[in-house]
Amino acid sequence: MGRKRLITDSYPVVKRREDPAGHSKGELAPELGEELQPPEEDEVELQLLRQFDLAWQYGPCTGITRLQRWCRAKQLGLEPPPEVWQVLKTHPGDPPFQCSLWHLYPL
Repeated sequence: MGRKRLITDSYPVVKRREDPAGHSKGELAPELGEELQPPEEDEVELQLLRQFDLAWQYGPCTGITRLQRWCRAKQLGLEPPPEVWQVLKTHPGDPPFQCSLWHLYPL
């Protein structure tokens, strides 16, 4: 009887090619004359704060604000990044900046 047939034997092999510009079909190309915009300053700062939230060497961050966590890490001698302190001080009372990633999750 020969070898056992596989389902992939029924379909031809198709290899996708990139166009001459180097883009694959799934990517969107920027419009002509449209330049890529650098991320907004707030978005860069929020990314820095998210990285601080994910850095476990400064202790847990659930149930407290980022500023409280930064101060606790400083008191414990863990040397938190001073850039985080600057961002937190420039946005007092602003929940996206002051609250950690997990502030909406119940304890």
